[in-house]
Amino acid sequence: MQLDDALHAAFRREATGLEGIDVAVYEKYDRDPCEPIIGLGPREAPIGFFGRDPGEQEVRWGEPFIGAGGQKVREGLYRAIHGAALPDFEASREVGRLAFWANTVPYKPLGNKAWPMAVKRRFQPLMAAVLVDHWQGRELITLGREAFLWFGINQSRETRQALDAFWKRDDRFETHHDTPLQLENGHAATFRLYPLPHPSPLNQTWYRRFPDLLAARLESLDAARRLG
Repeated sequence: MQLDDALHAAFRREATGLEGIDVAVYEKYDRDPCEPIIGLGPREAPIGFFGRDPGEQEVRWGEPFIGAGGQKVREGLYRAIHGAALPDFEASREVGRLAFWANTVPYKPLGNKAWPMAVKRRFQPLMAAVLVDHWQGRELITLGREAFLWFGINQSRETRQALDAFWKRDDRFETHHDTPLQLENGHAATFRLYPLPHPSPLNQTWYRRFPDLLAARLESLDAARRLG
């Protein structure tokens, strides 16, 4: 699935002159820092993954979720579909083409620090349009707190409060949350979110548990049948 010309141009326009993009990394790999990194996958992909923002390897390959943390996700996806360990890097790229992938902001920030709320608000209408109008699926595995709570940006107070309350639940990584997402033009959809912790090695609290949590999510979503 490709972004339509108008939406693609809007992403590039918002990125032009944006402070905080890690321009040096884009230059290192001869990549355009205004080009959004969105690994859209098939328009009809029934299951998607939603994270925070790209890292260096994502810039290098022009694909989201391809670095160390993303490889943990792709490894779990491959195992769920094929019942075997991920054999190599190319297999991780290939299995990724079966699902939908996106981030709160599709540009690498300096120092891999989370984008400030002002930047997330700036890109929220565009990312929301990708989710509501361009992707046909409605079930998303969100990775980390920021990706999950992104669904409250520019939404109603009731929606934000419901997301906050759900994130505080002890069983948040074992159940799901349905939330509406409304665009400025009135278009809207309800998404079923399956939150997981961020798969970063720096997240010591959850890193070792992540593969089992992801496997349980993929099993509950019947990913082997629906994506295989």
